Amino acid sequence: MKTVLITGANRGLGLEWVRQCAADGWRVHATCRHPHDALELNALAADEPRIGVHALDVTDPVQLAGLAASLSDAPLDLLVNNAGVYFERWGRDRLGAIDYGDWEETFRVNVLGAMRVTEAFVDALAESERGLVVAVSSHMGCVGDIASPNDYAYRSSKAAMNAAFRGLAFELAQRHVGVLLVHPGWVATRMGGPSAPVAPAESVAGMRRLVERFEPRQAGRLFKFDGRELPW
Repeated sequence: MKTVLITGANRGLGLEWVRQCAADGWRVHATCRHPHDALELNALAADEPRIGVHALDVTDPVQLAGLAASLSDAPLDLLVNNAGVYFERWGRDRLGAIDYGDWEETFRVNVLGAMRVTEAFVDALAESERGLVVAVSSHMGCVGDIASPNDYAYRSSKAAMNAAFRGLAFELAQRHVGVLLVHPGWVATRMGGPSAPVAPAESVAGMRRLVERFEPRQAGRLFKFDGRELPW
């Protein structure tokens, strides 16, 4: 049985990753900051014994180390770095109104959090026959795609994620662990808003196809959920 760990699994894309992986027979470690409030996730776990729900704040190294130690008895086949924040959407960060505390928190979660989680589970990934790290990024981190103002914190965090995980791909290749950067599309979640054109099920199904077809030559490159490679 394959095993996946998913961050930010309480709603949106993370919850859909849990749903689809469990339906395909994977053992799922679903993590979120406040499991007691994750009603949909807990309902899924109640009906599916392969789903384990764990408390995890990706910015908390002590909590992360504890979780990694508790799950260290088995290989990890797939790590989905899905947890992320987007505080300034809808143009609330124009000059004169930038919240630099939010910007710092965006980096702590979107960049440092994803790296912390990957570092904590790299040994378990290396024990898998085909260990793979997925970093859920965004086309908003593609510098050449920026054609409007605002979203400074989110854009810069995803650009930093792309750069960090591209470099990490070279290091993890030495341990036969792949790194895949994915853009999920504009998805109808709480983050993407109700008018977004892509449903969570469609986005996650596409990302999972990329996972199944992953080849080492794709490591550190950014792909949209529909399979198209994006320059960044």
